[in-house]
Amino acid sequence: MPPRALTPSGLVLVDKPAGPSSFAIVRRLRDRTGARAGHAGTLDPFATGLLLVLLGSATRLARYLVGLDKRYVTEIDLASRTATGDLEGEELERSEPPSEDELAERLVRLRGEVELAVPAASAVKIGGERAYRLARRGIAVEMPVRRSRVHTLDLLEYADGVATLDLRVSSGTYVRAIADALGGHCRTLRRTEVGPFSVEDTDEERILPPADALPFLPVVEVAEGDARALRQGRMRGEEGVRYLCGGELVAVGRTVLP
Repeated sequence: MPPRALTPSGLVLVDKPAGPSSFAIVRRLRDRTGARAGHAGTLDPFATGLLLVLLGSATRLARYLVGLDKRYVTEIDLASRTATGDLEGEELERSEPPSEDELAERLVRLRGEVELAVPAASAVKIGGERAYRLARRGIAVEMPVRRSRVHTLDLLEYADGVATLDLRVSSGTYVRAIADALGGHCRTLRRTEVGPFSVEDTDEERILPPADALPFLPVVEVAEGDARALRQGRMRGEEGVRYLCGGELVAVGRTVLP
């Protein structure tokens, strides 16, 4: 099979372990299958949990997946803040952890529409360079503020200054920024859901067909003639609609699969 092929095509749900980067997981699947591969939303190396990896021609569907809400479980150490918002960064300050009542008040302020500073150890570009590269060189920069939506933010446990939280947030929300806003840093971070997909359904050996990769979009069944017209550009699909022919995905809006 030629490298970076369009087949096999589909979506793989991976339970990423702590340690490797998201790209390392993508590379492993690419090397194993011989197909073009890409992820639909990165995870930090220290984080674990659900990573969506698209293979072959299905990599064209990434834009429909990257904007989905995410759900996480995280342990936040409220006794110290770090430069990166996680356990890998240099400690900036130590403080007495808040009482449970004080923590509850802080959590209230972080629910709904919030503005959070992007962590210094992130892939956001500052002056044309990735922020994490500047941070590694000790260059301090003013990080941009990003508006996010925190749909749910539930306290599961609070003991010895460590709060275990279950939260569902809009795409692009940095959990490390939430930890920093609470006065601490992420000790662990696990992504449990991305849109309709759950970490409980992960299986690196199983490739979901492209027709099943976007279950949240409505379906229109088309005949072979219309499927051919979509592929040839003689018929334009409606954005946000899956077009299937004989159970196979032909196009999503104007995104056509070969």
